[in-house]
Amino acid sequence: MSTPTVTTGPLRRVPVQGRSVARVQRMLDACAELVDEVGYEGLTTTLLAERAEVAIGSVYQFFPDKRAIVQALAMRNMDAYLQSLSARFANETFAHWWDGVDAAIDAYIHMHRSVPGFRTLHFGDVVDLHLLDAERDNNAVIGDRLAELLVEQFQLAEPERLRFALLIAVESADALIKLAFRRDVTGDEAVLTEAKALIREYLHRHVPA
Repeated sequence: MSTPTVTTGPLRRVPVQGRSVARVQRMLDACAELVDEVGYEGLTTTLLAERAEVAIGSVYQFFPDKRAIVQALAMRNMDAYLQSLSARFANETFAHWWDGVDAAIDAYIHMHRSVPGFRTLHFGDVVDLHLLDAERDNNAVIGDRLAELLVEQFQLAEPERLRFALLIAVESADALIKLAFRRDVTGDEAVLTEAKALIREYLHRHVPA
């Protein structure tokens, strides 16, 4: 998977030079570590500057406040998630598009287990339901992007019907996966298995091939 790019959305100033890009990435890495340790409420720009080993002025050079930093981290995570899924679609053959949805769920579970800060922030709901997009819920953004990938990969018809069904599926899977990680820090396998079965059955009934 390629290195996630720095999103331009919440940035006060877009880093151009390599050192500036690396500095911003270091701030986002520090943010991810800290939200796992102290939560969003405990996060401060001072703590972040200390963890990233940058001057506090460098933080404010690129970000207006801690919300913007977390927003940039959530967008970086979304990009990484979609990139990993696109790469899997490109490198594997799936018998059916439902298997592509299984792959999307697996990628989401993997991020909970392996990406610092993700289990705390997910795609930003702990901060704002509209952190990724001011006009849409975070899960709606993910559902729409997932629909785009599936339509392109599997040449699916009725994209609007698919988009609505995926919104329901994403909301349901998100809730169940959060439950699995509340029950077990590594993810309760019984809950995760049921979550995938539930989503597959729902999509099979509501979006037939």
